[in-house]
Amino acid sequence: MSLLFSPLSIRSVTFPNRLWVSPMCMYSAVDGVVQEWHHTHLTQFADGGAGLIITEATAVVAEGRISPRDAGLWNDRQRDAWAPIVRAIHERGALAGIQLAHAGRKASTWWPWADERGSVSIADGGWQTGAPSAVAFDGFEAPVALDAARIEHVIDAFRDAARRALDAGFDVLELHAAHGYLVHQFLSPLSNLRDDSYGGSLENRARLLLRIVDAVRGVAGDGVPVFVRISATDHAEGGFTPEEAAIVSEWAVEHGADLIDVSSGGLVAHQKIDVHPGYQVPLAETVRRSGRIPVTAVGLITAAEQAEQVLADGAADAVFAGREWLRDPHFGLRAAHELGASIPWPAQYTRARWR
Repeated sequence: MSLLFSPLSIRSVTFPNRLWVSPMCMYSAVDGVVQEWHHTHLTQFADGGAGLIITEATAVVAEGRISPRDAGLWNDRQRDAWAPIVRAIHERGALAGIQLAHAGRKASTWWPWADERGSVSIADGGWQTGAPSAVAFDGFEAPVALDAARIEHVIDAFRDAARRALDAGFDVLELHAAHGYLVHQFLSPLSNLRDDSYGGSLENRARLLLRIVDAVRGVAGDGVPVFVRISATDHAEGGFTPEEAAIVSEWAVEHGADLIDVSSGGLVAHQKIDVHPGYQVPLAETVRRSGRIPVTAVGLITAAEQAEQVLADGAADAVFAGREWLRDPHFGLRAAHELGASIPWPAQYTRARWR
């Protein structure tokens, strides 16, 4: 039996398989409100055999958006736009997760296909960014250091967004603590130069993440899984390390997280990454620590046998893919066919199942 297409239960949720869709920003929202594009984009993966689909990074406050075109969940209008998308995913047999995020010093930037690069000026609709310290990401405008009151506001915003997500019907809540965004900025000594209770030691640098986990777990109750996506290394000297990531992951689980979604990088422009198929899988294995912490692996996982081997090797409990789902929205159906696994197909597609 294929491990990739075996079920996985976390709290009260049973995932039909372990081949999942990573959060991928579409830069197509209007005032944080998702559009018809998002409905079509996300539901196609449910038809394509995904067990779990996690939405793009969804800002918990307006100033937490990566770009002015990012999705949000800081008001009820945004919640109501997500609800029919979640229903459509469920109707197609998949589960829906949302990635709650705050971009910190990497907010207020131009979307990838814009003519401009770097930070969006206030005159062009941008805003002042905030971060643990007033240290800019290379090429971006400098942020202001968040004071204690604004940190409390961020924690409250994650809590409120989590509540709206559950009201919209989401099955999984993922907290974005990776890719150089706000929570990752607090975790890394390259971006966190604070000398208060949120800076210095690893315990202090992890404080914001753990307080957010506490807040979201309080909303999620006993039944809803809470994931945390981390960058397990900054790929830069003096930055956040895999060993620190494993420790912080243990703390997050102790505070109520159920699974660590292991990625890497994104904090600094001078990172040096050896990119190759499955290059981040060893990081997941380090964090997993012989199965004590449930983890997912991600990073150039593009083939059925490759994903199956990640699970067979005990490196992860499930696999996220991103670009491969964009290339082939029916990646799950194809992977199951290649592995000889039997999974439900849309009745409209069954003529293509075997030949």
